[in-house]
Amino acid sequence: MEVKGKIILKLPLMSGTSKAGNQWSKQEYVLETLDAYPKKVHFDFFGERANQYNFEVGDVINLSFDIESREYNGRWFTSIRGWKGEKTDDATPATSAPAQVQTPEAAPAAGEPQVPDFGQQSNDDLPF
Repeated sequence: MEVKGKIILKLPLMSGTSKAGNQWSKQEYVLETLDAYPKKVHFDFFGERANQYNFEVGDVINLSFDIESREYNGRWFTSIRGWKGEKTDDATPATSAPAQVQTPEAAPAAGEPQVPDFGQQSNDDLPF
């Protein structure tokens, strides 16, 4: 799966040793999507990827990730594990609404106030 967004929080690097004696590290981030209604997504890079991707707050990235859920003591936990991250210069969402272009005949003359036309034919200047 993929998501595009802006890094809004970089948490401290965590590391340790597993029960089997293997070293591990995990870097966590919070990303905010660039949608009309932005959502915050907490994700991490684990193992060698924790050092491979070094994003900072304000970076706009494309994140490829996997979602995994696991059970612990009767409760379920879901994590988003990043496996690829690419910085991008484009800060616009992938799906953006087309810009509305005003035609010359619809443009008000200089000095006239812009009043929306709601399809009503009335002499008052209230839009409703």
